[in-house]
Amino acid sequence: MALTIGLTGGIASGKSTVSQMFKEAGIVVVDADVIARKVVEPGEEAYEQIVQSFGKDILLPDETIDRQKLGSVVFFNEEKRLLLNSIVHPAVRKQMLKEKEEHLNNGEETVILDIPLLFESKLTALVDRTLLVYVDYEIQLARLMNRNNLSKGEAEARIQSQMPLKDKIQLADAVIENNGTIEATKDQLFEICTQWGIKR
Repeated sequence: MALTIGLTGGIASGKSTVSQMFKEAGIVVVDADVIARKVVEPGEEAYEQIVQSFGKDILLPDETIDRQKLGSVVFFNEEKRLLLNSIVHPAVRKQMLKEKEEHLNNGEETVILDIPLLFESKLTALVDRTLLVYVDYEIQLARLMNRNNLSKGEAEARIQSQMPLKDKIQLADAVIENNGTIEATKDQLFEICTQWGIKR
């Protein structure tokens, strides 16, 4: 029986590290962020809709979307942000489902859908089980400041724009607590894989 797992976390929680561990174990990962970039490339349906909705001012000279410019347009405008999401999210969902089905049809027994906003975007229906990578707030803040060279205020604003990780614990089928070493994280991951009958 094939199993689809939704992998999620928060900014600087270590989700990408766990995603990489799955890949190293030979398990297929479908990454929502990669797909989100793919669906807005020139020629794609979502790209055409974005250009129609936001105008050609948001394009770079090579006709690709200037992500920073578009970001600054939607960051301070709730209505435009919702409009952008209404274009991008369905396109990402459709492509993720397509890739998931292709992998399962090719005989993969386990497929990971790496979705940062799994709970916020109400995408749990796409998966059989959910796995949360959790980290304490102070550690998350310190990691984000170090990684992205941000001030405390900037890092806090980014973390607070997402659903708190502690609120996601109750929603997840399993939780990896990522406050410690890489080895400790890997041990927890392999224990969950064993519990869920995932062969690697």
